[in-house]
Amino acid sequence: MSVFESYSPFIREFIYSRGWESLSPVQVAAAEIIFSSDCNMLLPSQTASGKTEAAFFPILSEFYDDMPQSFGVLYIAPLKSLINDQFGRISELCDESGIPVYHWHGDVAASHKQKALKEPRGILQITPESLEAMLITRSSDLIRLFGDLRYIVIDEIHTLTGTDRGNQIICQLSRLRAKTGVSPRRIGLSATIGDMETAANWLGAGSGRDTTVPEIPPAKVKWKLGMEHFYIVDRDVAEVATPEGNRAEETISLDKGYEYIYEATKGKKSIVFSNSREETEYICATLREIADRRGERDVFLIHHGFLSASIREEAELKMKDEDIQAVTCATVTMELGIDIGRLERIIQQGSPNSVSSFLQRLGRSGRRGDPPEMMMVFREENALPNTPLPELIPWELLKAIAIVQLYIEERFIEPPAIRKCPFSLLFQQTLSTVASSGAISAKDLAAKILSLPPFDYIDEADYKTLLVSMINNDWLEMTDEREIIVGLRGERLVNSFKFYAVFKDTEDYTVRCESDEIGVITTPPPVGDRFALAGRVWEVEELDIPRHLIYVKAVSGKMEVSWPGDYGEVHTRILERMRQILREDTEYPYLREGALARLRVARALARNTGLCESCILPLGGYTWALFPWLGTRSFRTLRRYLVRNAGSYKLSGMEFEGCYYMTFKLEGGRGDDMMRTLSRKIAAEGIDLDSLISPTESPVFEKYDEFIPSELLRKAYKADKLRSDEIFKRCEEFR
Repeated sequence: MSVFESYSPFIREFIYSRGWESLSPVQVAAAEIIFSSDCNMLLPSQTASGKTEAAFFPILSEFYDDMPQSFGVLYIAPLKSLINDQFGRISELCDESGIPVYHWHGDVAASHKQKALKEPRGILQITPESLEAMLITRSSDLIRLFGDLRYIVIDEIHTLTGTDRGNQIICQLSRLRAKTGVSPRRIGLSATIGDMETAANWLGAGSGRDTTVPEIPPAKVKWKLGMEHFYIVDRDVAEVATPEGNRAEETISLDKGYEYIYEATKGKKSIVFSNSREETEYICATLREIADRRGERDVFLIHHGFLSASIREEAELKMKDEDIQAVTCATVTMELGIDIGRLERIIQQGSPNSVSSFLQRLGRSGRRGDPPEMMMVFREENALPNTPLPELIPWELLKAIAIVQLYIEERFIEPPAIRKCPFSLLFQQTLSTVASSGAISAKDLAAKILSLPPFDYIDEADYKTLLVSMINNDWLEMTDEREIIVGLRGERLVNSFKFYAVFKDTEDYTVRCESDEIGVITTPPPVGDRFALAGRVWEVEELDIPRHLIYVKAVSGKMEVSWPGDYGEVHTRILERMRQILREDTEYPYLREGALARLRVARALARNTGLCESCILPLGGYTWALFPWLGTRSFRTLRRYLVRNAGSYKLSGMEFEGCYYMTFKLEGGRGDDMMRTLSRKIAAEGIDLDSLISPTESPVFEKYDEFIPSELLRKAYKADKLRSDEIFKRCEEFR
């Protein structure tokens, strides 16, 4: 019997009504595994290939004949917007089946949640944070809610594998299994997985099932891709006509890069991606300013995590509307699998930070049979005559070319990094487990926590150190019966909704304009000051500090806005390919005139200065520049190693830019001699990573790190932030 005939009648009718002529390869492969086995499944397939339907068609067919007596599917996604989108799609699919669909996160109405709790059936779509809250506050009701749970679907797992948030999910699933006694099958969905075996092992951890990855013939890759480069021109003063007909001087932007983006999106449904909220806000305001100056319609929307739910949802709905030619400026929040219909073009401001991110963003366009289309735009200050050599290299342009070439040539995607010492998550899961369990002995608590898969590398001694610290600091309390309960500080923390998230949060202030909620900012400006949010400028009218409210009015213009950002790690393969780009003569077909000219200049500079042959170059006087061509983690390790040995070589004044280069002063000799000596030392003695971390150092990165004993933080830094093996290979060039 064919896969199509195995589907329930309402699924077949759904397919007929959409005019589908055939099932996609991923849909056939997924159905065969779900119908004929009881294993987990990792489903990797390109964007818009029908992964969601591939998973749910056979699952819902099974439910149609045998409805679970609790929630039957737990669908977990990293973004509220993704859940909202999938809720609409799956609800439409289930309309005629009688299978209920519920979604659950912070923006969902309480009445909808109460309906789900009253009759737990069908599909529950939820964020990791809401699931954490459910495990704590509804611990005694979990069997009724999930006692017949058969499937767990985790979407966009490439964003979760190896992260605290992803590991939180694995902990939650293991705890849920222990509470309910059921072991549902797990299905992982993603378009960009760099290491199938690692991802499959992560997905199945603690499930007691094998994980299958179906063999799906790779689709042919066809893109419309372009890159263009512009030098930033300073603002200038021009004479313009006023509405009264007089002439006046006005400062106008002559930034050709932004003008190019405006023209590239004109009349096309597009997304303009940036790598930070700061860039997204500024570019949206700039495009609106250009439209206003030209007297053209403002079609620009904005989408990022600091905006109110209503503003994000407006952007999503308008992007789905085939009759609206909208342009949305966005961060990673629109990178994932939201179905926004037929998108004509993607603009990327600067380079993506990874091959995975590039593929996700490119895949937002090109649906409905058209090839994906992306234009990357690079803006750069025109260098002064005395600009140092490292600042003359167009690093962002090189990185973008390297990302594209690595995928074209090797189908390379970054493998997930597995964290060995997630102590921040360990702190949170310990408190969560105690809060949901009540009084528990230290032995039983350790057995529960250390059996969770994300803590496989954490030994009993380290966990004892953490527990003692948590008891001494009132996060936990030891009763007279020698049992552990939540302490006074722990109660205050657990009772806050912010506890459920393992990512860092801030003391946000909600911004309101009359009755409209605009979004949140982290620091309240004084009354009368102005700030940018949602692509517009606001003036503060009133502050309500106790309630964390800021009342504003809209004003014209634009402003720069600054948020702290963590752009993630860059893989060493990208840096190595960047170096190869400088060495080769290939003129890549997707480079436009300005980008190609900029690359030619960079290559000539690299050849003339010796950058193509040597990793270390003199910059004049005592100053040297080192180009190690290493990814973030290895670069960090080498930098610390050089600082650790600085005294022997009279090295001082180290500065660095990302993981591209580091500069320093040497008063005791030449940089190339120093590197040769250091390389021989590394080859003979290795690199003692412990020696690179000061005994007084407390490296805080994750949300609860500030509550972790310093000796554990140093151990985590060594295990998860430093790497020496790639340095050995690079050092061979210096000997």
